[in-house]
Amino acid sequence: MTLISLVVPVFEEEALIPRLHEEIVRAMDGTGETWEVTYVDDGSRDRSLELLRAVAARDARVTVLELSRNWGHQPALTAGLSLANGDCVVLMDGDLQDPPSVIPDMIAAWKAGAEVVVAERRSRYETGLRRLLFPLFYKVLGFLSDYPIPLNAGIFGLLDRRAVAAINGLTESNRYIPGLRAWVGFKTSFVLYDRAARAAGEPKQSFLRLLSYALDAIFSFSYKPLRLSLFAGLFVAALSIAFGGLLVVLRFLRVGLLGIPVVDGYTSTIVAIMFLGGAQLVSIGILGEYLGRIYDEVKRRPLFIVREVHRGAGAPKTPP
Repeated sequence: MTLISLVVPVFEEEALIPRLHEEIVRAMDGTGETWEVTYVDDGSRDRSLELLRAVAARDARVTVLELSRNWGHQPALTAGLSLANGDCVVLMDGDLQDPPSVIPDMIAAWKAGAEVVVAERRSRYETGLRRLLFPLFYKVLGFLSDYPIPLNAGIFGLLDRRAVAAINGLTESNRYIPGLRAWVGFKTSFVLYDRAARAAGEPKQSFLRLLSYALDAIFSFSYKPLRLSLFAGLFVAALSIAFGGLLVVLRFLRVGLLGIPVVDGYTSTIVAIMFLGGAQLVSIGILGEYLGRIYDEVKRRPLFIVREVHRGAGAPKTPP
């Protein structure tokens, strides 16, 4: 018998939880498949955990994974993947921007032979700064990535059990699951959908967290920033040499630059500052991003800590 697992991270979505589960039930019951859903409560401070446990008390197919604190979107997904038992696993966000009605199409693609099904956004509803930054991020990622990561696609998608096992076997700390999903290299199909606005409430991902998420995506799957820093350093060095040559000529001609009179010592000082500062600071900044991630990997701290697992009829069970 085929089992379909769903993993849904939740952080302070009390206004959406009843509707979220209703839509998941409607979509999954319509497939005729046996299914289960794991809601990962990522340290919510509102009534989300209480409401999720109430859902589990009514529906034996529900498991609530309670994390010890807010660990972030990617660790919460990783926690859910570690618990899912299905022959395939559907990942989706808990804000209903990823419509459960798309899941039957993903299951059909999986049954047709795909081992990874990516829900690609045909359009998306965003406002304000996010409307500008999300397209920019995908363009930058597409240019920098050393691997063909599908663009305009988040975590919404389906993973075959073999793909889940492969991703669970990866131990890196700074995770970008859409990139890992592409990196493992299984046969992939795409399902198009329109990403809607949030059904209620405000986005929970702050700008700084989204920026960190974007940097993880870029630096985890690309060495190009290191190469670009080399080229940038060479460019600045060449520019400074040319500028220095110009200053030397003007020095001998006793002609000022842009109306600035010649000052003894100015030439050597400005050339040294431009050469050393321009060639080094950009490179050091990029190296710092990589070294910080190496530091995280060396510490080998867990990606998440589970406080309790609430299964079925709401009876809590503490994991080993």
